[in-house]
Amino acid sequence: MQGKVVIVTGASSGIGRASALLFANKGAKVVAVGRNEKELLALAKSVKSKTGSVNVQLADMAEMTQLERIASETVHLFGRIDVLVNSAGIIKSGSIETATLDEWDRMMHINLRSVFILIQKCLPHLIESKGNIVSVSSVAGTRSFPNVLPYCVSKAAIDQLTRCSALELAPKGVRVNAVNPGVVVTNIHKRGGMDDEAYSAFLEHSKETHPIGRVGTPQEVAELIYYLASDKAGWITGATYQIDGGRAQTCAR
Repeated sequence: MQGKVVIVTGASSGIGRASALLFANKGAKVVAVGRNEKELLALAKSVKSKTGSVNVQLADMAEMTQLERIASETVHLFGRIDVLVNSAGIIKSGSIETATLDEWDRMMHINLRSVFILIQKCLPHLIESKGNIVSVSSVAGTRSFPNVLPYCVSKAAIDQLTRCSALELAPKGVRVNAVNPGVVVTNIHKRGGMDDEAYSAFLEHSKETHPIGRVGTPQEVAELIYYLASDKAGWITGATYQIDGGRAQTCAR
């Protein structure tokens, strides 16, 4: 990754933050995209590499003009794009009976539409650099879970977007992959409406729903993202990798 230019969305927390920090510490020039300026600036200061760096970009992933700006500003600053990591995402409880149209639209805009748009905006530069894309999906993209229907649908769509675009872009030298984490300790569930007590109970219960007996960490997922973006994964494309402590292998629990 030495000297490569990497865009990471959702970089102010969780998997996105861990990924941005890992890429920067490996020598990459990281464009860290998020909504929390304080956290993004703290991320930039925490880079330990002498050659890697973090450039902070504030953006709302639901706004097309801001997505266009991310791509154009990156090329303006660094002249190229080598890797796009789509990590921004939201979750909200809701079933086929209770989910509102506004909640559905917001989740599709952030979790799916922004990924589609940003890929398109970055693609000419990724083709030029023979770069690659890694998107953060979820175990919910491969398995059904009750009361998070819009989230499950959005992540299943990310998996298919990954496969379809990988097939189309392989002749152009661009690889496209995704990771499917199980429960990882991040802020996404609290932002989705869980209070501290409910989230603590959820994490405790998750020890039973993940066969390996624990939840994951953002750093573990970031390591897989880094590998898929590296030259060591040069023959891997169209893959959706489970990293979930065995969660996808179980029936409903």
